[in-house]
Amino acid sequence: MKIDNKTILERGVINVIVKDELEKKLNSGKKLRIKLGIDPTGSMLHIGHGVVLKKLRQFQDRGDTAILLIGDYTARIGDPTGKSETRKMLTGEEIKKNMESYIEQASKILDVKKLEIRYNSEWFEKMTMAEILQLTAKKTVNQMLQREDFKNRFKNEQDISAVEILYPMMQGYDSVMLNCDVELGGNDQLFNMLVGRDLQRSFGKDVIQDVVTAQLLVGLDGVEKMSKSYNNYIGLTESPKEMFGKTMSIPDSLIVNYFELATDVPLEEIDKIKHLLQEGENPRNLKVRLAKEIVTLYHDSKSADDAEKEFIEIFANKGLPEEIETKTLKEKEYGLIDLLAETGLTTSKSEARRLIEGGGVKVDEEKITDVKAVIDISKERLIQAGKRKFLKVIKK
Repeated sequence: MKIDNKTILERGVINVIVKDELEKKLNSGKKLRIKLGIDPTGSMLHIGHGVVLKKLRQFQDRGDTAILLIGDYTARIGDPTGKSETRKMLTGEEIKKNMESYIEQASKILDVKKLEIRYNSEWFEKMTMAEILQLTAKKTVNQMLQREDFKNRFKNEQDISAVEILYPMMQGYDSVMLNCDVELGGNDQLFNMLVGRDLQRSFGKDVIQDVVTAQLLVGLDGVEKMSKSYNNYIGLTESPKEMFGKTMSIPDSLIVNYFELATDVPLEEIDKIKHLLQEGENPRNLKVRLAKEIVTLYHDSKSADDAEKEFIEIFANKGLPEEIETKTLKEKEYGLIDLLAETGLTTSKSEARRLIEGGGVKVDEEKITDVKAVIDISKERLIQAGKRKFLKVIKK
């Protein structure tokens, strides 16, 4: 696929530092090294991650060397960006579990056969105390406290651990070790990526990376950035039905933004979609188009058609899916919270409790709001969790 410089430098982009320098690199004919780092602090990638993964794919399609850096060492700290308090350090076992399927998920967007996959434990595990001191000497505490969230926490007399201050230097050192021409990241990563530029200079590197920051995709709630923590995400490996239904739930105000950031629809076409909305087009019709684009991107067009058909059947015609999975369980009775969590209808008991209290759970099409409810499954029962998840359960 032919990728033009305008698409790379502008679509879904907030900042390019330094734009003139990067344009020169793009026009030089040189094969560039493009880095995107992801810390495995969770096990699922979502279409919010997809925004910057798609940007990396654009460089891949241009013929550059795409580097996916798995921050298996920095994940022990966890990026403090946007956090108001020190986060709990992850164990090696937790990190290993989280990153098991990262490459498989990223392959939904990237050409893995042409991908340079690296782990920052390659260099951090080998560093001596002398080398760590050499790294920390490259930046001052005052410089680190210029980061907006650190500045706010310092002002509010909230703790900032020494290891958190070290995090931007560790991310920057990754760029030193990988000799990056360009680093990609969300706009919340700007400070950390600029530290990478500073460290490349300090360590005498011939190449100084330019920085491209992508827009952060707002989640399904229309408020917070997309995150599994906020339960407002669409996972890269979710089923076509889930992807379609979740997309249909976004606020109307996000339709154009999602077309730009989460699909490959040409910008000229997106301008027409924006005009249609302004002219009074029913937002639901455009969401259907959006949902089909997203499902096609991560699955295929047939899956998108099938998901649309099922969505219309369930919601427009107030019906049930044509096929509903049946699970057999060991016990005769289950507390509703345990039943939802054990069958995977929710990811946790706390999510199950919130869903029940919010009126989002039905048993045999009857809404249940009692979190202490006990369900007898000696006969088959139909469980609905939220608007899109259905499951039949019965005792084995």
